[in-house]
Amino acid sequence: MSGPGVGFEFPTVPVAWLKRDLLLFANSIGCSADELHFLYELHPKFAAFPTYPIILPFKYEDQEVIDFYGRSASTPIPGLPKFDNRRVVDGERRMEFLKPLPVSSAGRRFEIRSKVLGVYDKGKPGTVIETEQVLIDKDTGEVYTRAVGSGFYVGQGNWGGPKGPKAVNYNPPKGRVPDAVVELQTTPTTPLLYRLNGDYNPLHATPEPGKAMGFGGVIIHGLFSWNSTAHNVLAQFGGSDPANLKEFQARFASPVRPGDKLVTEMWRMGSPDKDGFEEVRFVTRVEGGKVCLSNGRALVKCVGPKSKL
Repeated sequence: MSGPGVGFEFPTVPVAWLKRDLLLFANSIGCSADELHFLYELHPKFAAFPTYPIILPFKYEDQEVIDFYGRSASTPIPGLPKFDNRRVVDGERRMEFLKPLPVSSAGRRFEIRSKVLGVYDKGKPGTVIETEQVLIDKDTGEVYTRAVGSGFYVGQGNWGGPKGPKAVNYNPPKGRVPDAVVELQTTPTTPLLYRLNGDYNPLHATPEPGKAMGFGGVIIHGLFSWNSTAHNVLAQFGGSDPANLKEFQARFASPVRPGDKLVTEMWRMGSPDKDGFEEVRFVTRVEGGKVCLSNGRALVKCVGPKSKL
């Protein structure tokens, strides 16, 4: 697909992580004490939760907090208007898991390579920028994960760009009771813990940015809901085994506020592929309120609820 900005490659970003980063991430997305392989570094099958690399484009190699606005505004895209990165939220994310992630990057050189796939002018509501990010071992060329995501620049449309293709929707089956339902109670400290993974957007810590964007105050990271739902799907159907998750995606439909209870409904769709992975569709909503994750789809090797590895 061609269009303004399409194909632009961002500067390559070196990334790194320690076992401690994996432990923090697993804790922050709701992994439970019977999943010690995600929460205890001396477990014989200690492993990274598979979606962990989604945080690396925020974290880079840092172990200290960073200036979120300064970093996100550092690379303009040629041929596009200058967008305000203080008024951007996640639109949709899809991740493919190609190789098991090592539990530490120590002694190796990993990097994120990113490029623009599309830029879509949605008029008054804003602009969507779709990007691809791949995690690569720089020395071997091996690709570990591929993520396609979109950022929605609130109120920054009407610049004459293409409207973009019609979105593909993965709706839950009509009239079928979910195969599993999981609840997750958030608290006022939920986003304050999750941000320590490396996503230090002030929108998720202090009320002023959220008020300026029309959200009324602090909202929880969309990627917290995305990652915690990935955990629920893997725990319910994949035995909490990271090898049993092949793809995961969802669209960010509405904001979640600290203290909201999240309810995820999940449906097995049957017909596993030749490798035994089956489509699972899901919807996550705020209890008594709106859907916050729509278009939910995962490819899971279904073996039943989580078990001790």
